[in-house]
Amino acid sequence: MEPTFHRFSELFKQLGLPSDPDSVAAFLERHRPLPNGLRLAEAPFWSPAQAALLREEWAEDADWAEVVDRLDAALRA
Repeated sequence: MEPTFHRFSELFKQLGLPSDPDSVAAFLERHRPLPNGLRLAEAPFWSPAQAALLREEWAEDADWAEVVDRLDAALRA
């Protein structure tokens, strides 16, 4: 079985956010940089359901964990 590669657009759809490239770029610009020491899922701009999805996918090291890590890195850049 090959690992699944998810794009930011797919993660944004899962989070219920606009997922077109311009919307993703605007989201990243609006919310970066995340402060050091603040976990991605604890950021104040997530709804409780969005935060739970991010925590669960990362904790389970699921297919989505890689793209969640990339989102975390993008918000800290």
